[in-house]
Amino acid sequence: MPNTTFRISPEPIGDWEVGDLIPKGCFTTEDQTELNQRFYETTDESIVTGIWECAPCKFEVENSTVDEQMTIISGALTVVNSDGAEEKFTAGDVLFTSKGSSFTWEVTERLRKFYMIAS
Repeated sequence: MPNTTFRISPEPIGDWEVGDLIPKGCFTTEDQTELNQRFYETTDESIVTGIWECAPCKFEVENSTVDEQMTIISGALTVVNSDGAEEKFTAGDVLFTSKGSSFTWEVTERLRKFYMIAS
């Protein structure tokens, strides 16, 4: 992808890619849709940005391998930190998860988010 200035749209530009981050057994409804569209990535993929959409699911993250900042476009998400603190996020909320952190991630309502990942 070219290194340039660009608009990050809440709607995909072109076709979605089918995602494979969430194991099928982690989805909490019959819908197992996971979609992704990258807007930018560095040549070494140490920084990646885009939008991600996912059906309701729940899974554990242990020792995250990346830093990630997200802005929720639509849907709802609950994150329970390793210390038991629970936070709910909805449209307009911005959250950050740090490399090395552990948490439970639960999409409670079909989620669409902007993301920027740094590894």
